[in-house]
Formats: sequence, structure tokens, C-alpha cells
Amino acid sequence: MTTIAAKLQHVRARIATACQQAGRNVQDVTLLAVSKTFGPEAVRAAAAAGQRDFGENYIQEGVDKIAALADLRGQLRWHCIGPIQSNKTRLVAEQFDWAHGVDRLKTAERLSAQRPPGLPPLNLCLQVNIDGGPTKSGVAPAEALALAQAVAALPRLRLRGLMTIPDPAPDFEAARAVHASARALFDQLNAAGLGLDTLSMGMSDDLEAAVAAGSTMVRVGSAIFGTRAVKPSRQ
Repeated sequence: MTTIAAKLQHVRARIATACQQAGRNVQDVTLLAVSKTFGPEAVRAAAAAGQRDFGENYIQEGVDKIAALADLRGQLRWHCIGPIQSNKTRLVAEQFDWAHGVDRLKTAERLSAQRPPGLPPLNLCLQVNIDGGPTKSGVAPAEALALAQAVAALPRLRLRGLMTIPDPAPDFEAARAVHASARALFDQLNAAGLGLDTLSMGMSDDLEAAVAAGSTMVRVGSAIFGTRAVKPSRQ
């Protein structure tokens, strides 16, 4: 077993244990392997171990990786989980299956207009600044419903849910409380008729707290691939 395969097995076991403790079905939590700064060979090794969802923060790096792994394109789902500048929306619309970092209507409108008609709708999560960090990206929770309703009306997009990246919490209960506030917002939007099914929250250090609070997708990088390489110069 390769190191990546062994680490994937360990992370899956953590998710299974967290689901068991929370009384949840493990099938309801998707593992998103965050492969930013790691080369195509690392993704290929993870894919060989059964991983199918991969997250990229740096758009150009992700596009290059998708091209390098073109033989696996039908097997893998590529998620853009970083910020999306206006000059990069076309790359995201044309190359990725999911976009998680959308927090402005203008960005969603560009993705909608630039999504090729021959592709399925682009799955989209709105990034919410759930803990109010002053330097964090994300729509304010109070403004999330209006943005979600506007985005849901756009063609060639499918609004799936919310994504959060809260500041690190000091302990399990504090982390769960922050994630629970995201789950409450998610439920509020669904009560308004949005039909969301994805709550993307939780990473290597806090996935158990996120699962306990109701996460349906955890984004794990270092626990699978190891210590990150230096950030690439191109995004």
C-alpha cells in the first residue's frame, strides 16, 4: 500500500468513526482530497486508492493538473475551492465540475455565462464568512439568502450548498459550535425552498467536529498528501 493510500484509509476511518459517534450514515459525508501544490502523480496515487473528488485552490495549477490527468477525466470530479478572480472565471466554468468559493453575484453570473452548453451545470457552493473574520472571504450570513436566491435562478449552474472556512477553534466543542451555526444557516436556506444538499465544512484538524455538526463534505489535504510544498507562482 502506498503512503497516500494508507493515509486515505486512515482519514476514511476517522470519518467513519465521527459518523458513528454522531449517529450518521458514513455514505452521507463525501471526502474531498485537497491536492493543491501536489503533482499529478499524487492525485493518480489517490485515485488508484479509490478517491474520486479532488480540490484545487490555485486555478491555473488545477487546470494544468486536469490536463495532465486527462485519461482519468471521466472518473474524477474536480472542485475549485479557492477564490475566483474575474479573469479566471472562464477557466473554472470550462474545466471544473464544482466551484466552492463564490461569494458575489457577479462571479456567479460570469460562471453561468461562460459555462459551455455541452457540459452539465456547474455545481456551486456559496462561501459564507460564518465566524465574521475581518480578513475572510465569504458572504455575511445575513446576506446569504438573498445571494443564494439570485444564484439559484442563473442558468447552467446548480446551487448545491454552502462552504465555510472558519478560524481554528481551541477545542472540539468550540469548533462544533461554529460549524453548527453554518448548519443552522443551511437549514434556514432550505426552509426558504432552495433545496440545498451540500455543506462543505471541516478540514484535517476539525473534521470530527464538522461531521458532528452536519457537514456533508470535508476538505482534507495534509492528512492525505503530507506537508504542503511551496505555493506555486501561477494561480
